[in-house]
Amino acid sequence: MPLIKSKTKLILVSILASNLLLANEYFDETILDNNRVEILNLEKQKAVEDSAKLKKDWINPISFAFKKEFGNDNKFEVSTITIDQPIFKSGGIYQAIKYANNNFKYATTQIDQQKQEIIKNAINLLFNINKIDLNIEKSKLLVKNALIDVQRKKEQVLNGFLDSSYLDNALLTLNDRKISLADLKYQKKQLVNNFNNISSKEYTELKAPNFKIFSQEEFLKNNIEIAKAQSLIDRDYNFKNMTIAKYLPTFSGYYTHSNYHTTTNDVTSPNTTTFGLKVSIPLDVRTFNDIQSNKIEYLKSKLSLKNQISDEKTNYNNSIEKIEMLDEKIDIINEDLKVYDSILEVMQQEKEAELKTQSDYDTLKNSSEIKKLDVKTYEIDKQLELLELYAKLYK
Repeated sequence: MPLIKSKTKLILVSILASNLLLANEYFDETILDNNRVEILNLEKQKAVEDSAKLKKDWINPISFAFKKEFGNDNKFEVSTITIDQPIFKSGGIYQAIKYANNNFKYATTQIDQQKQEIIKNAINLLFNINKIDLNIEKSKLLVKNALIDVQRKKEQVLNGFLDSSYLDNALLTLNDRKISLADLKYQKKQLVNNFNNISSKEYTELKAPNFKIFSQEEFLKNNIEIAKAQSLIDRDYNFKNMTIAKYLPTFSGYYTHSNYHTTTNDVTSPNTTTFGLKVSIPLDVRTFNDIQSNKIEYLKSKLSLKNQISDEKTNYNNSIEKIEMLDEKIDIINEDLKVYDSILEVMQQEKEAELKTQSDYDTLKNSSEIKKLDVKTYEIDKQLELLELYAKLYK
C-alpha cells in the first residue's frame, strides 16, 4: 500500500507540474503598503541608473581648465580642453558593458526577491490569521465541553456520586481553556496588526491563495536563489576578464587644445592643438595577485551555484515530505471522524430512547467538530509549506 500511495503522489505531482502557475501570478504587489512598493520601485530605478553609469565607466570625461596668470611681467588667460579616450582595451570595454548588464540583472533579481519576501510575509500572516480563527473555534468547543463536564460533575457531587475534588479539577480545566481562548484572541489581534503594517488592504478583503504541488524540476528551473547565483557567476566572470584586460595594452586617442585669450605682452601667445594615438601598458607588481584574486572569486561563485542547487533540492524534498506527513495526519483524523459519525448515529438513537443525555451527545459532537477543525488546520499548514516554495519561484 505505501508503494502504491507513493506512486499515486508522484503521478499527481507530474500532472500538477504541467499546470504550474509561477509565483508572480500569486505574489501580487497590490497587497503591499504603497510606501513599501514605492521604495522597491525606487530601488529598481536606482539599479537602472547604476547600470547605465557602469556601461559608461570606460568613457573618460572631457577635461576643461581655465588659467589666469597674475605675474608682474606676464599676465594672461588661457583655457584648455583635453580628451584622452581609450578606444581599445584588449577586450576590457566589451567586458565592462557585459559586467554592467549582469550586475543590473543581479541587482534587480535581489530587488525582486526582496519584494517576494515581503509579499510572502503578508500571505503568511493571512494564512495564520485563518489558522488562528480555526483555533479560536476549536478553543470555544473545548470550553463548551469543559462547561458540560463541570455541570455533570456538579450534579454527581451534589448527588453524592463523586468527591468534590473531581469538580475542582473540572473547574480548573474550564478556567485553563477560557484563558487559552483569551490568549488566542490576543494573538489574532497581533497578527492582524502585523498584517496591516505591511498591507494596503484589510485581511477580510482577501482570500488566501490555494497553492498546488509542482515538480522539483520546475522548482529548480524557476528558482530565484539559483537565478541570482547564476547572475553572480556571469558578473564575476566579466569582472575577472576586466581585471585581466586592465593589465594588457590599451590604445587611446588624445586631443589637447589651448586657447590664449588675453596677454599683457606685445607678443601674443599662439593657440596650440595636439592630437594623436598612444598605446600604454601598466607595469604593476600587484598584477598577478589582482588577477588571481578575481579568478578565485569567480571560482567561488561557480561552487556557490552548485551548493545553492543542492540546498534548494533539499528544501524542496523537505517540504514535500512534510506535506506527505500532514496528509497522513489528515488521513488518520478522517478515519477517526468515521468512528465519531457512527457513534453519534447510535447516540442519537439512544438519546431519543432516553438512554443517553443531550450533554453526552453534545460532548461527542463537539469533539467531532474539533477533529474537523484539525483537518482544516493541517490543510493550512500544507499551504504554508507550499508558500515557502512558491516564494522562491521567479519568472
